[in-house]
Amino acid sequence: MLDPDRLFPTDPAVRSLARDLYEGVRDLPIISPHGHTDPRWFAEDAAFSDPAALFVTPDHYVFRMLHSQGIALQDLGVPRADGSAVEGDPRKIWRLFAANYHLFRATPSQLWLDHAFQQVFGVTDDLNADTADAIYDHIAERLADDAYRPRALFDRFGIEALSTTESALDDLHWHKLIRASGWGGNVITTYRPDAVIDPEFEGFADNLAQFGKLTGEDTTTWQGYLAAHRTRRAYFKQVGGATASDHGHPSARTEDLPQPEAEALYGKARNGSCTPEEADRFRGHMLTEMARMSIDDGLVLQIHAGSIRNHNAQVMQEFGRDKGYDIPARTDYVKALRPLLNAVGGRSDIRVIAFTLDESSYARELAPLAGVYPALRLGPPWWFHDSYEGMMRFRRMTTETAGFYNTVGFNDDTRAFCSIPARHDVARRVDCAYLAELVATGRLGRSDAGDVAHDLSYRLAKQAYGL
Repeated sequence: MLDPDRLFPTDPAVRSLARDLYEGVRDLPIISPHGHTDPRWFAEDAAFSDPAALFVTPDHYVFRMLHSQGIALQDLGVPRADGSAVEGDPRKIWRLFAANYHLFRATPSQLWLDHAFQQVFGVTDDLNADTADAIYDHIAERLADDAYRPRALFDRFGIEALSTTESALDDLHWHKLIRASGWGGNVITTYRPDAVIDPEFEGFADNLAQFGKLTGEDTTTWQGYLAAHRTRRAYFKQVGGATASDHGHPSARTEDLPQPEAEALYGKARNGSCTPEEADRFRGHMLTEMARMSIDDGLVLQIHAGSIRNHNAQVMQEFGRDKGYDIPARTDYVKALRPLLNAVGGRSDIRVIAFTLDESSYARELAPLAGVYPALRLGPPWWFHDSYEGMMRFRRMTTETAGFYNTVGFNDDTRAFCSIPARHDVARRVDCAYLAELVATGRLGRSDAGDVAHDLSYRLAKQAYGL
């Protein structure tokens, strides 16, 4: 069973402080301003089909670990890009998962999964090969109950606002249905334009043509291309309630090119003649263009940089994007963000949130940048670092330079719906543990610590994303 004092310091006095702080924030509403849950769940409110489809097949944290031990993705039901056959028996997938559940010991995934099993579904036994069928049947029985449909769980989890992420080419069909349904849950979209910004994205030329058709703009011209972004961003705000854009780039590079140079570079991107260097340069310039558009339309600019995505070419070819093969890389921020920050960083009417997978940049680069530029905030630990150790390292390496109020609280960035309350619970526990240490060592007053705990758990995310 879950330890009620998990993640708190071992010193009894400090643990007591952490526990007290946590009790003040544990039941605050959840603000989930960035993630990848499927809006279709909330539009249709259909029952989740089975435990494997809920916990295994869609979660790249889960199947990444299993695959690292030689388990084939198709045996876990992960769909192939060409639609060819994969394992379709959910009980067989679940048994394979359960027999290898020991692989997750001491990982964040185990904390999240155990929390969901116990707190959401009332499972009281440890998951293993012997208990696999009984736990499968227990969860399946719950999933057949209306209380476990997506909207009911949304309310039960205490979610005040949840943002999904859609491509710039998405018609937002599911968000339209959510809004037309009369349901009161606040589910909004996020504008993700990588498919029409990254010249190295598959099908880039075709994507630009579709972009033009969707917007009625002439994307064969530079000005028409920029106008298409403005039109599409407005559509995402109006139809999907978007408050942010999100950009997943391999580097944090930004550029602020003269218009003739940007126009010429776009021409090369459009006809497929960009070199890798030119493609990176174009992506960098478009971040600055997106920042300028944010001044006009208010969308928060999120930069998720430094992930070498789809590292395994064969997995990318067979199974498509986002199958767990993202790998962190060294990332420069001081030089890379300078053009964008020189263009807009001194303004207080724009919010740029920088995320990193390169922890070495926290104290050396990101905290000093966020500690001086009004537009810049630090996103919470992401992907490989949304864990106890990762969150604690983030606080220790950024707080003394950037403070708490140049960060944006927590976001779960998840595809796994039932992990949302677990991830926020972990973040609240870690922050309370860190704050208790500050109080115990005389660096923060007890009443101030309570205020900060509330801000980190709730207010900062809500404020930063305009929710």
